[in-house]
Amino acid sequence: MSNKHYDIVIAGGGMIGTSLALALEPLGLSVAVVEAIPRKAAAQPSFDDRSTALSRSTQRMFEAMGLWSRIVAASTPIRSVHVSDQGRFGFSHIEADEQGVEALGYVVINRVLGGVLQDALDNLECADVFCPARVVDVELSPEKAAVQVKFGDGEQQTLTCDLLVASDGANSAVREMTGITAQKSHYGQCAVIGNLLPEKDINNVAYERFTAQGPLAILPVADGRAGFVWTVSADDADRVMALDDDAFLAELQEQFGYRLGTFSKVGKRASYPLILSKALRLIATRSVLIGNSAHGLHPVSAQGFNLGMRDVAALVDCVADNAAGTDIDLGHRSLLEQYSRWRRADQNKLVRFTDGLVKLFGSDNRPLRALRNIGMLGFDLVPGVRATFAKHTMGLAGKLPRLSRGVPIK
Repeated sequence: MSNKHYDIVIAGGGMIGTSLALALEPLGLSVAVVEAIPRKAAAQPSFDDRSTALSRSTQRMFEAMGLWSRIVAASTPIRSVHVSDQGRFGFSHIEADEQGVEALGYVVINRVLGGVLQDALDNLECADVFCPARVVDVELSPEKAAVQVKFGDGEQQTLTCDLLVASDGANSAVREMTGITAQKSHYGQCAVIGNLLPEKDINNVAYERFTAQGPLAILPVADGRAGFVWTVSADDADRVMALDDDAFLAELQEQFGYRLGTFSKVGKRASYPLILSKALRLIATRSVLIGNSAHGLHPVSAQGFNLGMRDVAALVDCVADNAAGTDIDLGHRSLLEQYSRWRRADQNKLVRFTDGLVKLFGSDNRPLRALRNIGMLGFDLVPGVRATFAKHTMGLAGKLPRLSRGVPIK
């Protein structure tokens, strides 16, 4: 195959990479998306039965991109967040009405959201999709980035571009190819995920319960069911996954309690290890990192996908500002540094927030236990605390890119 030049090559066509390609459409740039896993394959996380919580800022992005009407039709609104600490009295809560919004966020099944995004990508005239294909080599120079792509049949092609975007996940091969390393810290925990049927109506409430092994989230999804993200010790994960459905539900019930009545009809379960990862840099010559390639968070408070979407929005803002000029160079160092400065602050804040929650509620240290009790009480009683917390969880804190504010890119 002959070489081809693009304005932007996106390595990774999951939900974040695909969202970037769609968000770039109004700018009229030539874009290539390289994705290793075939569409709707069992191993493709954009098409599995996990659920994703969409923050307010992500909702605004999809509205500005013209996709929200299709997504919201298959989504479940979160109108209240209920936070509790196992073995202790009291709880804290955030209400959508109190924050002046119709919902704090929405929960959608990955295969539904992924289907909407992929269908839109199929109709995108300015983007070429190479799938199944993977990036096997990258050469970066001041003039261009050269990306060697290998297809499923073994054939290879070189794509050149002004800007290479790594969006190929927490174990990003492209990140390594650009010379960027990532710090990784294992929590010693695994997330067990799936869905079940609660006896009582979950009533659009998202529950976050902190247990001795880690946080347990119960989220409202379609058809009266509830999604769960149950954090267990890594040493106990194999045993928990091997339990039959009745035994599994009994243990989950013991951890959560009976606020939603008796659990039944658990669906297919999956598990994955929990690792905090953070790229040491967000940029290299003519290349940037977005999504899990740049940061991997603990799932507590469900912020990972939404943080990646703000990466997308910020990068599109930077590209749009530069594409408006007469001399377009999307890989110019000033653009890359603008993106890096903007995103590093938000990413660091979310890492501290999620990591701090895990350590605060996972510690048996007596002073931390006392702080936890005071914090839970203060959450509801101290003026402004709940509103500040809500603003961060809705993705509305700090300087927001245009798409995150619901402003279309023109």
